[in-house]
Amino acid sequence: MSLQTHEYDFSADALFLDFDGTLVNLAPEPDSVVPAPDLIEMLQQLQTRANGALAVVSGRPVAQLDHYLAPLRLPAAGVHGLERRDASGRLVQLAAPSTDELMERLAPFVARHPGLLLEPKRGALALHYRKAPHLEQACIEAMNYAVAHVPGFSVLRGKMVVEAKAALADKGDAIAAFMREAPFTGRRPVFVGDDVTDEAGFNWVQTLGGGLGIKIGEGESRAQMRLDNPAALHQWLEQALRVAPRV
Repeated sequence: MSLQTHEYDFSADALFLDFDGTLVNLAPEPDSVVPAPDLIEMLQQLQTRANGALAVVSGRPVAQLDHYLAPLRLPAAGVHGLERRDASGRLVQLAAPSTDELMERLAPFVARHPGLLLEPKRGALALHYRKAPHLEQACIEAMNYAVAHVPGFSVLRGKMVVEAKAALADKGDAIAAFMREAPFTGRRPVFVGDDVTDEAGFNWVQTLGGGLGIKIGEGESRAQMRLDNPAALHQWLEQALRVAPRV
């Protein structure tokens, strides 16, 4: 279904935003994303109008989100919920298994194939194949094999990436944790994401949170609403800022 500006209420909703492919366009490598020039100002306005009920929920570590969104330090969940900074600034990190053995198992495979990239995170390991899309199936098989021999991880597929993440957390869990705290509690959760990695968030906000999932781009999704790309999301949010009554 298409999305209308009036379907977002700054006084009643809590807004959760994925980062890559949602707030920013995807890039060939994780460290080469370029936020739009007006993104920081828009997020600051959104946070103010929502009385703080705005958070970023991403597969990236919180420290990386802070780098790209500086000087903002928004409430944020990183590494699919393994780490979470609440509205008071308190950072909680769940215990995470080591990725060293996964690295050892996957490094030879990556070394044999130019264009592949291993991105280690705390409690997760991402295998990117954006520069070698023909290796998609081989990457999935390599990751599945590695995870089958290293306990504590599950495999998560995304856009040109397959990731091993600690099995104890997902984006739905992270959103649920935010919704138990001020200033999010008592509001309707709205989660915007673009990828398979965001489906756990869509599922939680729509089935347990009584809220709304918004999918960016194409592909099957549980999300009830859809926008074409990050630019369309920016336009929708900017329009919401213009038409919503100030309080």
